[in-house]
Amino acid sequence: MAGQFVSEVNDAEFEQAVLQSDQPVLVDFWAAWCGPCRALAPVVDEVASEYSGRLRVMKMDVDRNNVTPGRYGIRGIPALLLFKDGKVAEQIVGFVPKNTIDEKISKVLV
Repeated sequence: MAGQFVSEVNDAEFEQAVLQSDQPVLVDFWAAWCGPCRALAPVVDEVASEYSGRLRVMKMDVDRNNVTPGRYGIRGIPALLLFKDGKVAEQIVGFVPKNTIDEKISKVLV
C-alpha cells in the first residue's frame, strides 16, 4: 500500500523510526477498509515524493497497531500527524486537499 517514498511503520518501530528521527516525519494513520484513507493515499505518496530528503513519510495501519494510535488519541482516520524532534507539531484529520498538507509541512520545515 505504501508508495516508493513511503514506508510502513508499526508500534515496535515507532520510537526509533519516528520519535528519534533527525528529520520531521509525517505519519499517515489509515486502514484498508477506510475509503477516505484510500483516497488520501496518492496525495500522501505525492507529498512523500515532493519532500523526499527533507521529510520522512510513513503509514501506520491502525488495525494492526493499536498502541501508537491510542497514545496519540487517533479516533478518526485518515489522520496525519507531523512529528518534529519527537513531538507532534501538526495534526490533520480526515481527507484534505494537498495544499492543506503542504501548508502544515511548510510550518514545520522552516
